[in-house]
Amino acid sequence: MTGTPNQIELANQIRSKINADFDRVAAALRTASELRSEDFRAETTAVIAILEEKRAEILGKDRAGEFIRDWQELSGKVAQVIATDARYQAIRADREKRRDVASL
Repeated sequence: MTGTPNQIELANQIRSKINADFDRVAAALRTASELRSEDFRAETTAVIAILEEKRAEILGKDRAGEFIRDWQELSGKVAQVIATDARYQAIRADREKRRDVASL
């Protein structure tokens, strides 16, 4: 990681929190999918794959200043990263279509 020793130390602390938050979101998704339909579980598996891809992308960054600037305030950031992904948005749109059809 690049940066001053203090930046690197802080960035590593932030990185640990980011990783824990990704774990928390993945666990919540798995728990939510356990009681749902097979379609919902398949979608959840796809969302978790997106989540893991985003985790690797974010944690793969090597500039301490970027972690500090972009991730120091973690609240809801992991969910935001997933929500802005086009693949996730497509999954949500398909789910909404099925819900609308089922309500007819």
